[in-house]
Amino acid sequence: MVRMTGWGLGKPAKQRHSKNALFVHHIPMDLRAKLVGKTVVIPFGGDSKVITFNAVQRNVRFSLRAHTPSEVRKRQAEAQGHLERYFQEVREGTDVKLTMRQIAALDGEHHQSWANDYDAVPPVRVDARERIILDPLPSSPEDLELEAELLETIGRDLASGDFTFTVPEGGQPIELSTLKQLSQRGITSVSEDSLKATASRLPAAVGTGLEVAARKLKGDYSPDPMATRIPEWTDSPKPQAAPPKRAGAVSLTGLVDSWWNEAKAAGLSESTYVSYSGSFRLLSAFLGHDDALRVTPEDIVAFKDHRLKAINPKTGKPASAKTIKASDLTAFKSVFEWAKVNLKVPSNPATGITVKLGKKVKVREREFTAEEASLILEAANSFAIKSKPTQTHSMKRWVPWLCAYSGCRVGELIQLRKEDVQQDAETGAWVLKITPEAGTVKGKERRDIPVHGHLIEMGFLEFVEKAPAGYLFLTVKPGGSFRGVLQSKKNRMTEFVRELVPDPNVAPNHGWRHTFKAKGFEVGIQEKVLDFICGHAPATVGRTYGSVTMPTRVEAMRVFPRYRLAKGGGHA
Repeated sequence: MVRMTGWGLGKPAKQRHSKNALFVHHIPMDLRAKLVGKTVVIPFGGDSKVITFNAVQRNVRFSLRAHTPSEVRKRQAEAQGHLERYFQEVREGTDVKLTMRQIAALDGEHHQSWANDYDAVPPVRVDARERIILDPLPSSPEDLELEAELLETIGRDLASGDFTFTVPEGGQPIELSTLKQLSQRGITSVSEDSLKATASRLPAAVGTGLEVAARKLKGDYSPDPMATRIPEWTDSPKPQAAPPKRAGAVSLTGLVDSWWNEAKAAGLSESTYVSYSGSFRLLSAFLGHDDALRVTPEDIVAFKDHRLKAINPKTGKPASAKTIKASDLTAFKSVFEWAKVNLKVPSNPATGITVKLGKKVKVREREFTAEEASLILEAANSFAIKSKPTQTHSMKRWVPWLCAYSGCRVGELIQLRKEDVQQDAETGAWVLKITPEAGTVKGKERRDIPVHGHLIEMGFLEFVEKAPAGYLFLTVKPGGSFRGVLQSKKNRMTEFVRELVPDPNVAPNHGWRHTFKAKGFEVGIQEKVLDFICGHAPATVGRTYGSVTMPTRVEAMRVFPRYRLAKGGGHA
């Protein structure tokens, strides 16, 4: 049994230990007093959240009821856009005044929803507190007949105004139904007169709908005479006379989305968008508002100083100067410069602002020592004894060895697919196809890396042959996020290596790239060849001339030295 309290459902139970993302939006300081007692319905992903503001409230916070990054971003954008429009309309006093035609269209929706075929409208009854209760469908003819009579009676009384509802404590007011209808049309704020006029007609609309449902329950499916009287919703209503809209109201977070619409067409990676969005959300939270036109150079400097001091609860440390310069300030300069060129803001408040980077103390080389490399590869070999290895086991078995013999980025190897291990037509050598088609590749350029002979001897090609089609080391479920799964696998690799090599002065995954180049230099492989295999950009313009041919790559891998482990594992 589903209970309808008053004209709206009660508050949902508080969710604990949920993986769903939260929507959190700061309430502008200048609106807090104006918003007290007001109610807004915020739509997101086909759902909605009702917020009634109080005097102590500082944030709008609720669950987005989704956890996959793509769906969370979509719901976040929808909810945020609606709420920001609402804040702006409250600030400017531009409540919508509905026309009589629009009011009739809204009430007609209620009539039609209750006049649906009885199979789609559960039975109703009224309890002692004058609340509509929805019950399971009666099964016997006698029950159906009684149900039809009850529907007809309630409908007639509602339509005539003889039946009234009390709103029990915790229930939602009848006006909420109208607010929900308007929120679906992008209308955030409606005048009090329009709201009352629409709500006053709603009981009658439900009543006539129930009368039609009662006829259908008795087998009478003749045309609904009310249907021809319900007008269609017309264009969005004009706001009441209000002061001219100021040139502001350019949202900080919305600015990033507008920039991204153009940037993604130019080929920028989604990871850049995610990074920039995070920086702008932090800036908005720090400033206590989301208005891009109010941001000054002094604000950017204050934010920079704040970031250098504020402790990150995840790491227990403040953000590094390198992170602030490379992520936050780069994001602000890029997006604000785009906004200035596109006439959305008059100037770029981040121009000229930087943070001084101190020279990092170097206590060791950045590649693994022979002992560290041996520890990692021996641990990887221990996964070879698994009779039924999972994809994570296979990843820990092969990815360290692939890193050691290619210098590729760990993410490029984790996203390898079965079809990415191919035999080169020119040389006959087996190659790893590092391609953007598989996922994320820095520079967005494919490169084919010869498979080292030691990997072939250890059975890598047999592993690939037995693997099912698709990704070798990860699985993306329907509706899941590839980037999320890839990052999770990279985290597992980081944890795996960090347990073996705890020294914080060497990167657990990136260390292989330094190690590969160091060992390549030892045997005289040209730096240009090593750059190509690793996927490094050429250091000079001169190195961009002339390609690194496949025979050259095959020869480089032939002379690249084998790893010989302390315990004897992995020997040729």
